[in-house]
Amino acid sequence: MASLPYITSTGNIEKALNAIKTAAVPERISQDFVKTILKIPGGSGAQMTTFLKKINFANSDGKPTDLYTQFRNPSTSGQALAKAIRYAYAPLYVRNEFMHLLSDDELLGLIVEETGQPHDSNPVKLAFTSLKALKKHANFDDEIDNQSASIVYDDKPQPQTQPTKTTDVAPRSTSVGLNLGYTINLNLPATSDQAVFNAIFKSIKEHLLSDDDA
Repeated sequence: MASLPYITSTGNIEKALNAIKTAAVPERISQDFVKTILKIPGGSGAQMTTFLKKINFANSDGKPTDLYTQFRNPSTSGQALAKAIRYAYAPLYVRNEFMHLLSDDELLGLIVEETGQPHDSNPVKLAFTSLKALKKHANFDDEIDNQSASIVYDDKPQPQTQPTKTTDVAPRSTSVGLNLGYTINLNLPATSDQAVFNAIFKSIKEHLLSDDDA
């Protein structure tokens, strides 16, 4: 059974998230940063330092992750938090891939199943309220990196081909009663001079369409 991330003072989650958006990105998310910059003192600050690592906002050494910086960007904030939830509460997604869409009762029941704890136990209640506090600011509709395909544009000019005209030549008769049919594919030059086309088709008529050379 998995142990799901939680803190005892879940109201500090919103406080921390709001402060992260306005504070400069630190070299390390340390307890001093959480207590001094995020304004979460005492034991709650120590819990929050660990919690931020569990939701993948910081590496094990405290260095902020890409997800942390994406959360600070207003255009990707909600999507980054949705991804953090998927990371931190992955065992719940194993049980239900649409975990974030469940009702409160269904979500609580899922946590009970995963933790093996009674529904009124502190670990279950705190995991539930911590997850709810994160979901409040998450956007699952357009998550980062959910696009499975990328479009590659080729800017190289493509060679232009002239349209090919096909002239079906009527069967010509021979003295032995043999009928032959020809299909002639013409690659016409790129020109708007009608005289060129007239000359081409006149030559075809004289040399290919005439019965005199039979």
